[in-house]
Amino acid sequence: MIGYLKGEVAGIYEDRIVLEVGGIGYNIFMAASSLDLIDGVGEIIKIYTYLLVREDALSLYGFLTKDDLELYKLLISVNGIGPKGGLALLSVMTSDDLRFAILSGDAKQIGKAPGIGPKTAQRLIIDLKDKVSLQDAFELKTENTARNKEKDTLGVIREEAVEALTALGYSQSDSYRAVRSVGNDVNDVESVLKAALSNMSKF
Repeated sequence: MIGYLKGEVAGIYEDRIVLEVGGIGYNIFMAASSLDLIDGVGEIIKIYTYLLVREDALSLYGFLTKDDLELYKLLISVNGIGPKGGLALLSVMTSDDLRFAILSGDAKQIGKAPGIGPKTAQRLIIDLKDKVSLQDAFELKTENTARNKEKDTLGVIREEAVEALTALGYSQSDSYRAVRSVGNDVNDVESVLKAALSNMSKF
C-alpha cells in the first residue's frame, strides 16, 4: 500500500522515528541498527515501509534500504517470528550477516536476538535457506563493508554515551533519545555526551 515515505525526521526514539511528510507525522518502527544510521532530527530521508494491518491498529515498519525491507518480509513469513521479532533480528545483525548465518545454519548466532529461541532459529534456517542467495549475500557483504565499519564505530561511541547518561541518573529511554538526536558528524564519546546533555531539556 505504501512503498516508501520521504520526509523530515521530526523525532527519534528508542524503537521508532516520527517522519513528517506533507504536514503529517508518521510513527515508523525501525531496527536499532537503522536508527543509529540516521543523522538526527531535521534530516530528510527516504524510508521503505511495511504496513501491518490488524483489527485494532495500523503499524508502519521502516527500513533504510529495499534489501532490508525484502529480508524483513522473509523473516516475518516464518512461523513464530512476528513484526517485532523481525526488527530484533535486524537490530543485532546486519542483513548480510543474517543471510550468512541462515546459509551456514548458525542457529546460535540467530538465537542471540531478543525473543528468538533455539527452536525458532532452527525453523528460520529451514524455512529460508532456499530463499536466500549465496551470491547475493557475498555481493551485499562486499558493498556494505565500509558502511558497516562506520556504523560499528559510531554504535560503540553511542553505547558508551548512553551508559554514561544512565550512570548520571537519566532513564535509558531518555538517554537513547538524547544520544540519537546527536548528528553522526559528532564522532567521539565526550562530544556526543555533551551534545546529548544539552538536548535533554527537549525531552
